[in-house]
Amino acid sequence: MRPSLDRVMPEAWKAANAFASAIREATSQRGLSIQESEFIKLRVSQINRCAFCVDLHSREARRAGIAQQKLDLLPAWREAGLFDDRQRAVLAVAEAATLLPTTEDSDADLAGARSVLGEEAFVAAEWVAVTINAFNRISILSGHSVRPRDTEGKIIR
Repeated sequence: MRPSLDRVMPEAWKAANAFASAIREATSQRGLSIQESEFIKLRVSQINRCAFCVDLHSREARRAGIAQQKLDLLPAWREAGLFDDRQRAVLAVAEAATLLPTTEDSDADLAGARSVLGEEAFVAAEWVAVTINAFNRISILSGHSVRPRDTEGKIIR
């Protein structure tokens, strides 16, 4: 059993949450929608295999109004043909910021994403990806577990 980073150093956890809150506010001011942020958070969490964050951000994405079909197809977003240009752009940012170092292909994806999003929303998307990557690591290293839920998202005891 690993020590839980958030419980052993609650002041660091509090600072991490303040950082995430500041990023959330700054990114919304730069034109990144809640749905776009949730696409990034969920895709990064899938890549990092952070079960706790996949569970959390799947629920948050549904609350933000993302269709279940898009959530189901997220791992195959490039092949699905259902994602609009902005969604594809933020998903490209999510993958490039997570699968470091960047490659010629991911650099091309990032250039395309920047042209779709504009500089401010593009940088906002990168900050969301940086932030969720940090939280994935906190959850994985802490061994945060996924609790069973019913179809309405309520924890089953």
